[in-house]
Amino acid sequence: MRGDGKPFAEGQSGNPAGRPRGSRNRATLALETILDGDAEAIVRKAIELAREGEPQALRMCLDRLLPVRRERPVRFELPEITTTDDLPKATSALLQAVASGDITPSEAADVGHALAAHMRAIETASLNERMRRIEEDGAR
Repeated sequence: MRGDGKPFAEGQSGNPAGRPRGSRNRATLALETILDGDAEAIVRKAIELAREGEPQALRMCLDRLLPVRRERPVRFELPEITTTDDLPKATSALLQAVASGDITPSEAADVGHALAAHMRAIETASLNERMRRIEEDGAR
């Protein structure tokens, strides 16, 4: 514990000597050892059961062949947003990207959340600047 009551220094891991990157846990290593000679036979049996219509085997094979889609980079033209006046242009570009099929509505919602956070940051910076100027004017 540091002198200020915090458990560890900011930006420093609580366990710098922790598990090395890329290492695997004991359970994974044990399973690999058990399956070492039988993995191919097990996979063949799962495929055979899937071909026969076994629902669990089908699901397992499909999950491996067509895994759940993860997030992807979203690419579309978005105008620069430096003031709150730029927001309508950005939302218009976002809606156009959805309408043209460049991005999905759920991807647009995610980008919309990022736009909202960016707008809050711009508004906060603007308010801080106005407060600074008012305080400077008051000190004169």
